[in-house]
Amino acid sequence: MPRPRKPRLVAGVPSITYFKPAGVPLRGVDEVVLTVEEYEAIKLKDLEGKTQEEAAKEMDVSQPTFFRILESARKKISDAIVNGKVIRIEGGSYMVGRGRMGGSALGPGGYCVCPKCGYKVPHQRGVPCYSMTCPKCGTQMTR
Repeated sequence: MPRPRKPRLVAGVPSITYFKPAGVPLRGVDEVVLTVEEYEAIKLKDLEGKTQEEAAKEMDVSQPTFFRILESARKKISDAIVNGKVIRIEGGSYMVGRGRMGGSALGPGGYCVCPKCGYKVPHQRGVPCYSMTCPKCGTQMTR
């Protein structure tokens, strides 16, 4: 019997979990399921530009494990783009990270981001992003 999988640490569950190619009817289209930890790996490495070592440390996994998660995510995303498949983000073996005050423990730097329009504002130490609203569209900001 295999060893139980250790949950991977993620900053949060994505607010948008479904992507469909434009102009393709939903009926009969194939679907690719990207796990939450695969989403997190893509976000840390490809979007935020962290090294594999930095990203692995954030997710509380070894660098080889991070590489396997990242490789799986990239293969699934490539398959969806090339073959016109839907991407659904769900499931996996993960745990949302918590800081000592119950937040996401993302540290003093970074940005508060509007999940609706993408507007970014530098994070202010001691001011939770969720307490701010986007100056462009009025949506509650996230980290």
